[in-house]
Amino acid sequence: MKILGILNITEDSFSDGGQYLAPEAALAHANNLLADGADIIDIGAASSHPDAAPVPPDVEIARLAALIGPLHDVGASLSIDSFVPQVQAFALEQGVDYLNDIHGFAEPALYPALARSKAKLIVMHAVQSQGIATRIDVPPEAIFERIVEFFEARLSALLQAGIARERLILDPGMGFFLGTNPQTSLTVLERLPQLAEAFGLPLLVSVSRKSFLKALPGLPPEASLAAELFAVAQGADYIRTHAPAPLREGLEVLETLENDGR
Repeated sequence: MKILGILNITEDSFSDGGQYLAPEAALAHANNLLADGADIIDIGAASSHPDAAPVPPDVEIARLAALIGPLHDVGASLSIDSFVPQVQAFALEQGVDYLNDIHGFAEPALYPALARSKAKLIVMHAVQSQGIATRIDVPPEAIFERIVEFFEARLSALLQAGIARERLILDPGMGFFLGTNPQTSLTVLERLPQLAEAFGLPLLVSVSRKSFLKALPGLPPEASLAAELFAVAQGADYIRTHAPAPLREGLEVLETLENDGR
């Protein structure tokens, strides 16, 4: 199980917008995430929630350029969270370890560069076909079939483009990327084992501080951690989180309990 620590270098991310926009603050936070147990730093230079303002590709690239070199210098494994082909191409040129795309790499023109690279690709599903998240009502009973159909089509395209299957990680999406009804996210969490069985690929889940968690009892940090641990129990191989330390501690407790129970 690997943990992606979220580093938002944005003005308007829903929980920490503006906090790490300055490179010095971003680097300090990245080091804190690593110290807290993150295996990978997932850097987003543009927000994708429904109320986010657009960020030009050159601004995204400039924000990333200030961090990738210094973080590579300390040996950090990096993921770049962007759906913009120009930004993704820049990230590949910098030798990042992962690309994380909320639209699952929808641009075929980028496929040759993806095939030539060694980066792992986080292929995410979203009910939105392009751009940032929007508020779409999707019936909970329809969401799983939509996800399966999306992955069947997108994986076929990526594999036909010469991208090795072992480089692919699947993210079914959460929160507004699945619709406005909190139950859609809960349904997908419950059905993660079926998704793993259907495709035989590693799964990534990102529930940290998502608004659908307000439907659960407990304070938001408690709800995030509980949902993350539940996702792991359901078969998630990667968790993307704002708070690696409590997740790492929770995983250690679970491991101890499982070993003592044998």
